[in-house]
Amino acid sequence: MERNLIDSHAQRRILRRPEVEMRTGFKRAHIYSLMSRGLFPKAVPIGSRAVGWDSLEVERWVADRLAGTLTRLSVSVGGAV
Repeated sequence: MERNLIDSHAQRRILRRPEVEMRTGFKRAHIYSLMSRGLFPKAVPIGSRAVGWDSLEVERWVADRLAGTLTRLSVSVGGAV
């Protein structure tokens, strides 16, 4: 139910790293460490030297963490999932 509430009220957009840091309380190195272990949503390329995160995925991750339910996300290594 809580997840549906987030989905219905959130506007989907691309978040840049400073905003992801603000929403999670984590700095760059920890975010990338969690991503590499499949514990945080993957960044998506938005330009030749820029990445961003899906706002809904980040909000779901935060909600899950607050609820005490962390799940491992799929990790892509060398193009394989």
